[in-house]
Amino acid sequence: MEGTVKFFHDKKQYGFIEVDVDEEEDDVFFHISNVEGEEEPEEGVEVTFEQEEGEKGPEAVNVEMA
Repeated sequence: MEGTVKFFHDKKQYGFIEVDVDEEEDDVFFHISNVEGEEEPEEGVEVTFEQEEGEKGPEAVNVEMA
């Protein structure tokens, strides 16, 4: 899937991705441990990711900066 980092909390190391589809999907949660590479995500950056069901709902995994 593709999306844009909508929010990232530096200290708590989590954020949300706005999905780039025209469906009525909610933003997808991600944790820094699910981000590939050394780069820390920033708001507004485009990403690709896979979506899995986490403990509290949809969660982005294998997040890569585009």
